[in-house]
Amino acid sequence: MHGEYKVPGGKLVVVDLDVEGGALRNVRVAGDFFLEPDEAILAIDAALEGAPAHTDTAGLAARIEAALPDSTVMLGLSAEGVAIAVRRALARATEWSDYDWQLIHEAPQSPALHMALDEVITAEVAAGLRPPTLRVWEWDSPAVIIGSFQSLRNEVDPAGVERHGVDVVRRISGGGAMFAEPSSTITYSLAVPQALVSGLSFADSYAYLDDWVLEALADMGIKAWYQPLNDIATDVGKIAGAAQKRLVGPDGGPGAVLHHVTMAYDIDADKMLEVLRIGKEKMSDKGTRSAKKRVDPLRRQTGLPRQVVIERMIDSFRRRHGLTTGNVTDAELARAEELVRTKFATPEWTARVP
Repeated sequence: MHGEYKVPGGKLVVVDLDVEGGALRNVRVAGDFFLEPDEAILAIDAALEGAPAHTDTAGLAARIEAALPDSTVMLGLSAEGVAIAVRRALARATEWSDYDWQLIHEAPQSPALHMALDEVITAEVAAGLRPPTLRVWEWDSPAVIIGSFQSLRNEVDPAGVERHGVDVVRRISGGGAMFAEPSSTITYSLAVPQALVSGLSFADSYAYLDDWVLEALADMGIKAWYQPLNDIATDVGKIAGAAQKRLVGPDGGPGAVLHHVTMAYDIDADKMLEVLRIGKEKMSDKGTRSAKKRVDPLRRQTGLPRQVVIERMIDSFRRRHGLTTGNVTDAELARAEELVRTKFATPEWTARVP
């Protein structure tokens, strides 16, 4: 069995192993990480040898940490990262390179249609009818997007929404409300097979699916990191928030993961505070007393036009994983438009949690 895991912000860990009699055998850990002293790698292999195959990530990491020499230094590597690679080997997880990735980057669409396209495209990936897809959004109007389980009245100020002509839509994933304007927001979705995140916890899958973005930002001079559970942050503020939804495949089989991210290229903070109701409780664990200070737009940090930032992000993904240009098919668009009519543009859906 073979498992790989790219430690977010770190290096690649590769594990090869067998399972005999319900235990790990012939374990070999490798990768492009840095590790001192040399014998520490043998200690890691020995710690995993004979471990019950059902041992969870925390248990495997504890075995590794207990076996390491006191002088061990790990760079780009962690005991948890090795443990995750083991679990991915046991789960027979796939890798990014196992797929032919497709890019969708089309003309601006309405907020409700974007919500519907996310559902349709992810369902297509779950059914094996389209390849894993990176979809970069373009907005045709400003919007507030609330999470699947949020209260409409608690999150949105109806007077501010009406005054500024903002559409309010509810997405299928959880998480918090986002304010998006066409020239000020960068949004993308990844629709990936469930097998790509096999062996990862729900929390770990967030950072794993956005590691490419951190490298793209680094290429633009931004040192960014994942702030659990679902924020991308820098030392001057948050720049993005992520959300996920998992869809089952046909007949309940392995499905697909929808992972989408909204990034602040620029932001009208005063307008945001007029359309969103951001409570004190939400701000209490963010280390700041002002919602305005929480978000630090990419325009300020990069000095680049929005379209150039998008192009560099796409180029970074292409270099790492390969990417061919595709499109939303006529059949997918028709299904999405029907979902807009019957679900995403209806008061029943938008106010399903009043």
